[in-house]
Amino acid sequence: MEIKKLLILGRQIWGDNKPNLSQIIVRMGKVFGDICRYERNEKITDRADGEMELKKELGNMIVSTVRWCDVLGYDPEECIDLALKAQEKYAQDMSNVKS
Repeated sequence: MEIKKLLILGRQIWGDNKPNLSQIIVRMGKVFGDICRYERNEKITDRADGEMELKKELGNMIVSTVRWCDVLGYDPEECIDLALKAQEKYAQDMSNVKS
């Protein structure tokens, strides 16, 4: 699915609900906490149900982050481009350290 489509769907789902940065941080922490609980409980829960839950939470992080970029006035695609460049640089820097 394209980023623009995610943004449109997020706007349709959430309407005028535009959390501020503090509220976004709390929401992001909630999803991150759900992912952490998956890791903690992975050995004691039904594996198929657990994996579906993990997939859902990773999807929540992706979809919500696209929307939050927009809510804060940022172009989600620009944010993604910046992140990819930073990750490429970090990976390169780390490979130079190992050499």
